[in-house]
Amino acid sequence: MPAASPHPYEDLTPDVVLDAMASVGLSGDGRLTALSSYENRVYQAGLEAPAGEAAALAVVLKFYRPGRWSDAQILEEHGFAAELLTAEVPMVAPLLLSGGTGAASSLHHHGGFAFSVSPRRGGRRPELESLEVLEWIGRFLARIHQVGARQAFEHRPSLDLQTFGHDCQRLLLDGQYLPLDVASRWQKACTEALQVAGGIWQEAGDIQSLRLHGDCHPGNILWTPEGSPGAGPHFVDLDDARMGPAIQDLWMLLSGERAQQLQQLGALLDGYEQLRELDRRELRLIEVLRTLRLIHYSAWLAQRWRDPIFPINFPWFGSRDYWQGQVDMLIEQTEAMQTPALVA
Repeated sequence: MPAASPHPYEDLTPDVVLDAMASVGLSGDGRLTALSSYENRVYQAGLEAPAGEAAALAVVLKFYRPGRWSDAQILEEHGFAAELLTAEVPMVAPLLLSGGTGAASSLHHHGGFAFSVSPRRGGRRPELESLEVLEWIGRFLARIHQVGARQAFEHRPSLDLQTFGHDCQRLLLDGQYLPLDVASRWQKACTEALQVAGGIWQEAGDIQSLRLHGDCHPGNILWTPEGSPGAGPHFVDLDDARMGPAIQDLWMLLSGERAQQLQQLGALLDGYEQLRELDRRELRLIEVLRTLRLIHYSAWLAQRWRDPIFPINFPWFGSRDYWQGQVDMLIEQTEAMQTPALVA
């Protein structure tokens, strides 16, 4: 593995976070909690309560990974979130703040970092074992896609075979991240998987590409119990929003054996198609997208290896056992892509 070197996040100290808050007119009360996030640095920060009020107030600050997105790409994410809120889709969107220095904006800069501030929203992970919960989530995903289909991203990339497949394969091979004794086997398995994936995508035909959440796994959906304000799901973290097929936002909610996935997919689409029809050809892409995510995940780890939290939290990355496991999974996925698609 390439040696780790100093990373910009090492300069993101608590003082810098608090100073960033002050730069947009927010007075912190000293409470600062780092939230779980590998891609960016995210903090919950307490605010001083207004005079005469004892309520504990808090916001969430996200410091974007340097060099990942341009300002234009981040602002497209924020604009999409604002569109969703206008359409009354329950999405946590950045606040518009100015700090008294000019026009209000959702994107700010301080200490060499781009950052945003969002309201704190509570909730728990959804109970995906419940078909009723899946149906409810399906309805809200349809609403996201109704808005997402209105126009295209201009600056954000697409999720496709090139960006999540071929580009990632080349990055890993050119960067020599694989042990020599397994590199050729991984390259062969990856190439065969991408060839099968490409054939299936071509057979699916002209699939509509729209603005997506992009990373709609259960951890990015917070659930508020019935009887509470805003009961039901609300969505967080549009950091991976891209153009792509609608099924991308559905398949990551499927798990278990094929019979279980069929039942889960049926419940999701029962909700989804109350508002928006899903092109059934996209079901053929589920295993293709799962394969691309597998390849992209390894490239994602490789690109972030200089960040000190990655060697600490992913010490197995780069080992022979890790890459042999990837070879085995790519072979399995190549077989899975050639089995009959799920039917709903």
